[in-house]
Amino acid sequence: MTVDEAARVPVVIVGAGPVGVTAALLLARRGIRSVVLERHRDVYPLPRAVAGDDEIHRILQAAGVGEEFSTISRPATGLRLLDSRHRVMAEFRRSPHGHHGYAQTSMFDQPELERLLRDALAERPECELRGGVEVTGIGPDTSGPVRVTYRDEDGGEQELWADAVLGCDGANSLTREAIGGVWEDLRFEERWKVIDVDTTGPVRSWEGVDQVCDPARPATFMRVSENRYRWEFRLGERQETVRELVAPWLPPSYEGDFDVVRETEYTFRARVADRWRSGRVFLLGDAAHLTPPFIGQGLCSGLRDAYNLTWKLARVLQQGADERLLDTYESERRPHARHVVRLAVAMGWAMTGGQDSAAALRRKTLAAVCRIPGLTELAGRDLSPPLTAGPLVRRGVRRRLAGTHCPQPWVSVDGRRTRLDELLGDTFTVLTATEPGPSLTALAHSLGIRAVCVADLGDDGTLAAWLRGGRADAVLLRPDRVVMDVVPSGGRHFTSTAAWASLLHTTRSPVPSERTAPKSLLRSTTR
Repeated sequence: MTVDEAARVPVVIVGAGPVGVTAALLLARRGIRSVVLERHRDVYPLPRAVAGDDEIHRILQAAGVGEEFSTISRPATGLRLLDSRHRVMAEFRRSPHGHHGYAQTSMFDQPELERLLRDALAERPECELRGGVEVTGIGPDTSGPVRVTYRDEDGGEQELWADAVLGCDGANSLTREAIGGVWEDLRFEERWKVIDVDTTGPVRSWEGVDQVCDPARPATFMRVSENRYRWEFRLGERQETVRELVAPWLPPSYEGDFDVVRETEYTFRARVADRWRSGRVFLLGDAAHLTPPFIGQGLCSGLRDAYNLTWKLARVLQQGADERLLDTYESERRPHARHVVRLAVAMGWAMTGGQDSAAALRRKTLAAVCRIPGLTELAGRDLSPPLTAGPLVRRGVRRRLAGTHCPQPWVSVDGRRTRLDELLGDTFTVLTATEPGPSLTALAHSLGIRAVCVADLGDDGTLAAWLRGGRADAVLLRPDRVVMDVVPSGGRHFTSTAAWASLLHTTRSPVPSERTAPKSLLRSTTR
């Protein structure tokens, strides 16, 4: 098939939801051009996702909209489990200062987030959004360049040729069909009613999420913003009105304003695609996985997909890195997403399953368990597990930090106070507990990166304590802030350089990123 070079672009992204636009912004900040194809002209105006964790806030920071997201989101206090009479069975607090530098849980309105992301996209010359178009075909050759056909608003057929295609086109993904992917069903399917309300009334709320563990009428409730509230109810035989359903949260005599923004029914499912990649075509977000909402990780998982893939894709497209680097996207993200979906299913059954006697026993058990010192704090930690071992995650007995994220404290260097990620830039970094020795200096020089002593960062000891707790003298951070390899305490070298060095070898000189920190701020081993 003849490639139309005039219609060739580095990356085509199918779908302009939060995952697709975030992927475009992350690529743009690495100098990679993309065209985003979206069937809708404007942002879908009704609320959907309402919760995110500190890890996705950090990803949005990497995409260039972290501070803007702070202005439209609200920290939440955590999760409470209530019985059928709305008595508290257990409470799991979430910190306003999480591992990634932000509140562990934040509430937001998805249309506001999407507008924020699209505004940022419009400012990037590397990105082009084509709305009001329908993608009609991808491939058949997926090895690259990949042919993408779409129909414009006038009904005309257009085509693009992409070095890579990112399918961010949701549960009914055309991209998944194009690569021959099918769903693995994790056996959870329930019908729920979702209600979003605007009201200034005295709604009873603890500023977190309430999960009502009532086998007759399981429900979830949360305050999203100043006057916006979300209720979710599992559908049963009896069909109550909205006011009947939400009555336990309002005074009996309340007759004030109560604007139902959205009332709809959803089928909550648990599914993971059996394959996420074919050649240069990839699945992200709901095209790759569907999760029940009980732990608030649906959108979070999609943004993790974008962060994991984009730095690898940029390194291949821009610097000529080994194509095998792209294999690590699915091998890292699919088990991680599957774990999160299974956790959501388990939480869903624990919260909503059982009969009356089981619910009573559960209440007594939870009340007893939650009196164990430190247990609720432990349960309130990050829901995102470490990445499993692989070429870019060298895990082992002496490498307990590998596969986890580096914390992001505020740092102060040369009189400038900023977040750690803004200082380090978009590339790999060696973080050391002491001044780097000759071997680490040589390795950093060979990779074209900096080796940074945490003692120079003015972070009140957060990073030094993290390294000490992980029994590491140094770590190699990937661009997505995941620890790739470790120099154990008392060691002199990274443990598995040979396993990952060939994947990172590039055939072209790296193009400087605009987010790379000025060298004057850090003592660099590569000067």
